[in-house]
Amino acid sequence: MRLIKGAIVAIFDFLQGIVVVLAIMVMIYLFIMSPQEINGASMEPNFHNGEYILTNKIEYKLKDPARGDIVVFKSPRNKEIDYIKRVIGLPGDTVSLHDNALYVNSEKVEEPYLATGIVIFGGSYLREGEEITVPEGMYFVAGDNRPHSSDSREFGPVPKEDFIGKAFLRYWPFSEFGVIPRPAYNL
Repeated sequence: MRLIKGAIVAIFDFLQGIVVVLAIMVMIYLFIMSPQEINGASMEPNFHNGEYILTNKIEYKLKDPARGDIVVFKSPRNKEIDYIKRVIGLPGDTVSLHDNALYVNSEKVEEPYLATGIVIFGGSYLREGEEITVPEGMYFVAGDNRPHSSDSREFGPVPKEDFIGKAFLRYWPFSEFGVIPRPAYNL
């Protein structure tokens, strides 16, 4: 009888440990970081369909996004879909598109992460030769694969409250494992 009681106590202790670990994992997933799968080609050549990244969900509660950050956010058109893009314009910045380049505050944005020879088209929000001002609390974002990206050129700036977090680590495929760098800009 004592042996059966000991086995039952051991099983309950084991189950209690599993419940605690699962509760911690859920809290981390909900409030601190979460995995995201890259879907589509909008961030090529830097991120590819099927890759996995970790998103820091707490950083933007403590500070504002920076130019060059890779952010995951809710699609402006369908909140059930997550987008991944690069922050180009900050609140109060002027953004324009001309001569196949983006300009922020009248300075050409040097973007070494774009594929060579990529053509940058305007969209229904930001057209070639026009200038917009990014409203307070909002960010102008763009995919690295500009011809195949639905981004702020099409739907306008994104409010910070729609940001899920900052992509900070690529963990799959393992050959691409590493911290996601933020480029330095001349702006």
